[in-house]
Amino acid sequence: MNDSSRGVPSGAAYWERTGVGHPPSLRGEVPAPSAGPAHELAEAAQTRPMPTVPHTGPDPHEPDRGAARPSGPPVRDEPQRASGRPASGPGHHRPSDPPGPETGVNGHAGPGPRAAKRAKKSAGRNLPAAIGVGVGLGVVVLASLFIYKPAFLGVVAAAVVVGLWELTSRLAERKEIHAPLIPLAVGGVAVVISGYLRGAQGAWVAMSLTALAVLVWRMAAPPENYLRDVTAGVFAAFYVPFLATFVALMLAAEDDGPWRVLTFLLLTVVSDTGAYAVGWRFGKTRLAPRISPGKTRAGLAGAVLFAMAAGALCLEYLIDGGTWWQGLLLGMAVAVSATLGDLGESMIKRDLGIKDMGRLLPGHGGIMDRLDSLLPTAPVAWLLLVIFVGSG
Repeated sequence: MNDSSRGVPSGAAYWERTGVGHPPSLRGEVPAPSAGPAHELAEAAQTRPMPTVPHTGPDPHEPDRGAARPSGPPVRDEPQRASGRPASGPGHHRPSDPPGPETGVNGHAGPGPRAAKRAKKSAGRNLPAAIGVGVGLGVVVLASLFIYKPAFLGVVAAAVVVGLWELTSRLAERKEIHAPLIPLAVGGVAVVISGYLRGAQGAWVAMSLTALAVLVWRMAAPPENYLRDVTAGVFAAFYVPFLATFVALMLAAEDDGPWRVLTFLLLTVVSDTGAYAVGWRFGKTRLAPRISPGKTRAGLAGAVLFAMAAGALCLEYLIDGGTWWQGLLLGMAVAVSATLGDLGESMIKRDLGIKDMGRLLPGHGGIMDRLDSLLPTAPVAWLLLVIFVGSG
């Protein structure tokens, strides 16, 4: 059907579609001569303003725009339309509107103050996974500790090897420091076993041979960065296996070796728990903001109080010849050393630019993330127990 069937000249329909208005012939005017339709369209567009038609209802060609746009600068509402919400719904804010609970700065979509506070409260490790992994590790440790002492020694040696692997891997990835892992792993196991069988003297001999093995092993590579690599290797040998050897020294006590190790583990865990609980609830002043922003002075006080209470109970009831006041001193020393050990590893991780040393333990990170407070606490606990109740 053409335009003439509607009783309207075909030219009128053309002018209606173009939005310019009616041609001069329909208003009784005499059109000026022109070169053709294209010239007429250009001249009309230049001499006559476009008529403004107010938008009074929904546009059938755009059903998702149910309301007219407000006057002023255009508002970017494409994300709201993409999610199915109208532009004028609760999720739409003009720049002049105050941010709501789910609106960010200047009205843009994003977490508001309350959402950010909720996110901050819920941020952190996965607590269900952390609890499950912690319970599993505790079962393995206790079963091997009280059923068969060499089995627990094997657990310590395995933790040393995995910890060395995590540490050397992160050094290579982040700093391109290549400490030789094979002599470190073999020497680390030898240090732990020598400490259990031959005491402190055997541990020192094995440690010296491990350092020598690192120096010789690195000679097979080019001489560039030799000093840097062997220095990192000796540091790794001292930081992981040598400090872990003091756990083997406590285990070697004939009378109450497993109970000494259990006391050391309980005090360290209780110290960490007290620091977390008290610091989360009352912590306001940071302890070392440049090293670990999450630690507070209130958390340190909680760690000391919890560890001192646990130490008094452990020395009174678990260790032969121990007294409660000795447990108070032991608990205070353990809380301080555990905090310093945690801060020390935080320094290493900040220098490397990482959050965790590994991902082996869900909710905890890596093995080194669990050994950070245990390793420096082992020599402190061993020494104080020897002073208080003897070597056993």
